[in-house]
Amino acid sequence: MADTKNGFTEIIQKDRARRERQEWRGTFVDYLEKVKKEPLLARLAHSRVYDMIMRKGAEDINAADDPHVKRLYGDEPIKVYSFFKDEFFGIERTLAQLVRYFHSASLHGEESRQVLYLMGPVGAGKSSLIERLHRGLENVEPIYAIEGCPMREEPLHLLPRHLRKEFEKMLDVHIEGDLCPVCRFRLKEEFDGRYEDVPVITVDFSKRDRRGIGVVPPVDPNNQDTSVLIGSEDISKLDLYSEGDPRVLDLNGAFNVGNRGVVEFIEVFKNETEYLHSMITATQEKFVPAPGRHGTVYVDTCIVAHSNEAEWQKFKADHTNEAILDRIVVVKVPYNLRLSEEIKIYGKLLHHSDFRAHIAPHTLEVASMFAILSRLEPTPKCDLITKLRLYNGEEVVEKGSTLKINAKELQEAASREGMFGISTRFIMKALDNALADSEEGINPINVREALIVMVKQSELADDTRKHYLELLQDTLHKVYLEILEKEITKAFVYSYEEQAETLFQNYLDHAEAYVNKTRVKDWDTREELQPDENFLKSVEEQIAIVGSAADGFRQEVIAFLWAATRRGEKVSYQSYEPLKEAIEKKLTSSVRDLSRIITKSRTRDEEQAKKYDDLVKNLLERGYNEHSAEVVLKYAANNLWKD
Repeated sequence: MADTKNGFTEIIQKDRARRERQEWRGTFVDYLEKVKKEPLLARLAHSRVYDMIMRKGAEDINAADDPHVKRLYGDEPIKVYSFFKDEFFGIERTLAQLVRYFHSASLHGEESRQVLYLMGPVGAGKSSLIERLHRGLENVEPIYAIEGCPMREEPLHLLPRHLRKEFEKMLDVHIEGDLCPVCRFRLKEEFDGRYEDVPVITVDFSKRDRRGIGVVPPVDPNNQDTSVLIGSEDISKLDLYSEGDPRVLDLNGAFNVGNRGVVEFIEVFKNETEYLHSMITATQEKFVPAPGRHGTVYVDTCIVAHSNEAEWQKFKADHTNEAILDRIVVVKVPYNLRLSEEIKIYGKLLHHSDFRAHIAPHTLEVASMFAILSRLEPTPKCDLITKLRLYNGEEVVEKGSTLKINAKELQEAASREGMFGISTRFIMKALDNALADSEEGINPINVREALIVMVKQSELADDTRKHYLELLQDTLHKVYLEILEKEITKAFVYSYEEQAETLFQNYLDHAEAYVNKTRVKDWDTREELQPDENFLKSVEEQIAIVGSAADGFRQEVIAFLWAATRRGEKVSYQSYEPLKEAIEKKLTSSVRDLSRIITKSRTRDEEQAKKYDDLVKNLLERGYNEHSAEVVLKYAANNLWKD
């Protein structure tokens, strides 16, 4: 107990010591000395956010050498940013646009005077992206500000205009902005104009304490008080000071709060247009009106807004909004369209929840498939499942060869993909509902049933509901049966990977001998034999390679794997997708009859019972629990092998 108490105390003391080290207080001249040594102390808001993102690091998306990613992005110069890496999945292009905006704005380009607007469907992650920026700012090093300033403004504003060029050269910084009315009054009255004596302190960012992070929720159209944005006059002080005295100002509006940081407009276009006019000057001229008769206030902030596509289209259609539209950089935040990344999303959400129930293999995969299928547009080039796999960077085999369909071309032909469909929240509700009906855990079968019930009960257009039900009851039913058959095969076949590799090596030996018109050496008997064409055909017919097509297929396999070996790549049964599929189907077919008998039998003899027990044991080793193993085997017996 004492050790635990000491541990708590040590953490608290270390944190307090760290914060005390970051605290600093001095005069304006002392601050100038600091800026001369470290000019970045005086950077503007967009530059601060960009540095915050880049400090975590970035790497080329192809650096991980993932073949799926290479097929999707090719030589496209997309970066993966560590700042977002563990929280956002499958929206690399969106994140690249967002970072590009901050980079351009940090260079004082036109985008530094533009609103960053995130537009996308519900639950796509718009709010989460901005929340990540908020949390990032709360963890950066404190900024230097004029002590007592209600807006924690940059101390360099104290420099008179006629001296700024000289100081910019000395300090190697860009100085812009003016003192707020409160600090201008204090400089004159308290310090008699001696700006070099004005005290400067360090201040950190805090969303809850409203320091550097301002948030503007949608306001009631009948009560849109601009004080939410620019502050107000403190009526209680009007008895003490005149109306024009800056001491009556209460600069606590969102733009004042977000000075030197971020101002977020939630569901921005739910507000009346007139209410948003302050965004125009806040972006282009970098000032907002001061309350009452106090002129204007300079603001250095990143204005970030977000809303759904319908609200954006409605706002954009009104030509009277051109002034605001001209000051907006639109970044689409679509739903993710990559299966592997969608699975990660639900894994992350479940990890951060109190969800502790067992999740059977392929459960999140099936749910993710439904989510992504609902977001895809039909194409004459392939069916939706094939499109899903292509978008996941997979090689899709059809009639013995890899489909030569470019995923990027499919995406360009369907520009609205990802802007509609099932949200992540919908899937999470289905997972919750499935768990409520089965405390033993969730599996692909009860999750699919929960999704079907939710779709039937949801307020959807009739054609949309029909489409979703077809995906769940037909498309995904068939896909899951394929997955399940492969699962049972792997559980039945002792050392599945080894047997697949052995089959692969045998195929290579015989195919190479056939192509080169040589013989195959039997490593046990040392005999030299003719290549076994019946064996080769038994593998190839699994993927519909028959007749004269076999010669070409064997030559392609040998050429592909020879080139891979030459490049120094490790060759395995998974190296060439068409052959991999043929081998897996060969193994499946070899145990299909046995699987059918063992799973469907209501009474088993001793040998069958042992095989069934071994099957269950292997499923448990593959991540199932006893309940989910029993459920999927019953499902296989009822659906997989029809009499």
